[in-house]
Amino acid sequence: MIVELSLLASQHPLALPEQQLQILGNGKCGVKPFDEVLYEAGMDPLAATGVGVLQINVGKLCNQTCKHCHVDAGPDRTAENMSRETFELCLSAVRRIGRPIIDLTGGAPELNPHFRWFVEQVRELGCHVIDRCNLTVLLLAPQRGLAEFLAKHGVEVIASLPYFLAQRTDAQRGDGTFEKSLAALRKLNGLGYGQPGSGLALNLVYNPTGAFLPPDQAALEADFRRELRTRYGVEFSSLYTLTNMPISRYLDFLIRSGNFRRYMRKLAGAFNPVAAEGVMCRTTLSVGWDGTLYDCDFNQMLEIGVSKEVPRHIRDFREVELSTRRVVTGQHCYGCTAGAGSSCGGATA
Repeated sequence: MIVELSLLASQHPLALPEQQLQILGNGKCGVKPFDEVLYEAGMDPLAATGVGVLQINVGKLCNQTCKHCHVDAGPDRTAENMSRETFELCLSAVRRIGRPIIDLTGGAPELNPHFRWFVEQVRELGCHVIDRCNLTVLLLAPQRGLAEFLAKHGVEVIASLPYFLAQRTDAQRGDGTFEKSLAALRKLNGLGYGQPGSGLALNLVYNPTGAFLPPDQAALEADFRRELRTRYGVEFSSLYTLTNMPISRYLDFLIRSGNFRRYMRKLAGAFNPVAAEGVMCRTTLSVGWDGTLYDCDFNQMLEIGVSKEVPRHIRDFREVELSTRRVVTGQHCYGCTAGAGSSCGGATA
């Protein structure tokens, strides 16, 4: 049975993944099937080219509840937390791959009790580690010494900061978040993060606050650098622009605000084959908190696992098959292929 848009608009909590997929794929979004556009561009089927990045979602527990969050993370998501056993399975896969980039995400990944242990293990194997940090977690009393731990192990920090002004940041992430984020950024700067020659990368992430595509990444980075430096004395390495994906809380926002069809048409109208060539799913393998494998973090939130022809859990990891797997796509994939493209590392084209 197709879930009507009016049903989702009045529903709390958010619609389940299968309901979101029905809404995205039932023809009411008014755009061509994404696979058809890929075929017309000579890119169907989309296939992986390796496992250069192992992105591990260690859980949905977070100390914040952001309006744009595609994970639907929050303080109440305590049950979905990666176990030590699953971390061990990830570590076994890392050893078989060699030295992939380890991209740790959540929720707030640092809130997982095994976070620091796992970072130590993969750093000993020579892996570059990324921590996708919401900044405010660094100020929590139980996380004392976290920033120093990250610096000691040379962990790259990718931090979400919606804007360089308090009003817009707090509107997306909650009152007082901007000032706390500034305090965390200054703490990281004091440890060398974002400083030239330190080797400690501090990259910021920008998501639009409305139903539109992000602006030019280079131009926005220049604005952020100027404003954060002159207003607050804060430095950072690079800024990444990410397109908001039409799933989870953001899908709910689009429907409630009457922007769903308009936004989908905007994404589809901006489809860029060059951006599609560089989508992160071609070089990244996503691991869910329970060890299930996905092509990307967005597919993970919609519970779309990797294709049935390849191993579907980290315990069964086989690099050869997963490195060349067919990528499973859907209507939400327009978000990564619109305009300059969007990935966990920012624009792709």
